[in-house]
Amino acid sequence: MDGQPAYPVRASDGERDRVLRALSDRVAEGRMSTDTFERRVDQVLRAHSRTELNDLMRDLPPRGRLISALTGVVASVSAATAQLGAAWRTPRLPRFVLPPAEPTRILIGRAPGCHFVLTDLTVSRFHAELYRSEADDRWLICDLGSMNGTRVNGWRLTGPTPLRPGDQVGFGNLTFVVAPAAHA
Repeated sequence: MDGQPAYPVRASDGERDRVLRALSDRVAEGRMSTDTFERRVDQVLRAHSRTELNDLMRDLPPRGRLISALTGVVASVSAATAQLGAAWRTPRLPRFVLPPAEPTRILIGRAPGCHFVLTDLTVSRFHAELYRSEADDRWLICDLGSMNGTRVNGWRLTGPTPLRPGDQVGFGNLTFVVAPAAHA
């Protein structure tokens, strides 16, 4: 069989995405009106073959290098600004300061007998235990069967887990950032 196939080649989702990106770039460059863009998007979604997709792109002017570079820079600055804004709006968590060497075991919960008492109702009476490992002298935390769980960096604990400065530790609905022990 020589030459082009007699039947039209079906358009793939990747090809549709490529055409949609090219159309949205032309709108961003000011080379296409939004009405034309909306009409062509509808045609892209209805297109059955590659030929139909290519026909939708045929009359578009080619992208210039300067415009491509400029829109790339604007997109990068836009993304950086969005990340900075999201970081700025993120709430600052209260600190959970690891104790110095003593005591070696700390109970965390709502009960008055706990060493670290939290009054939030999502915290169990005896919620978690923080203790120093004798083997490698690091702090470990474990959940004591609490109803709402204990989390480290968003992961619910299923066993003893090491705590390091900078980790986020959660008890019920409360979340803290772990800070190193203050030296006297």
